[in-house]
Amino acid sequence: MTVELTMRVRPDAEGSAEWSEVSRIAVQLLDHLNSKDVQERIRQAKKPGKSSEGIQDAFLGYATSLGFASEAKGLFADASLALRPDHYKPLESSGILLEVARGRVTNNNLDLHNICKVHLCPSADYLFLMVPGEVKNSSTRNEYLSVKRRLNGFFEEGMTTNVRGLCLFGY
Repeated sequence: MTVELTMRVRPDAEGSAEWSEVSRIAVQLLDHLNSKDVQERIRQAKKPGKSSEGIQDAFLGYATSLGFASEAKGLFADASLALRPDHYKPLESSGILLEVARGRVTNNNLDLHNICKVHLCPSADYLFLMVPGEVKNSSTRNEYLSVKRRLNGFFEEGMTTNVRGLCLFGY
């Protein structure tokens, strides 16, 4: 069960120094997620009845060493939105929201919810989204492939969102 990574970037952000940094961080995180110890922890956390916190616990120490802070508050200009990310990493002029989903991602539109979070967040333009592949206690649909298909359109020429890039991890 290797963690997969799909990266999408808006055409106007492709080739930027900021996207290069985001991509580098994504590959570092991917390498860590595919280490033997983390793979075993993810496998245990994916069992039916478990929550997304188990997945987060498998890599949180490493994410912290990369500069991610847990559930950062005050990132959204409109406090009435009551939104906060699972994790946040500031960049020089932007930031990355890291969100971890456990199951039924597309049924509950969590992928779209997280794209909207980045769109509404003045402190972030990038999303690291972790979603399961097959969910044992759900349908046989591969959530990673479904989310990948659904979010592709946000990075086509002519789209107007504040989301410059997506790093989609399928665990």
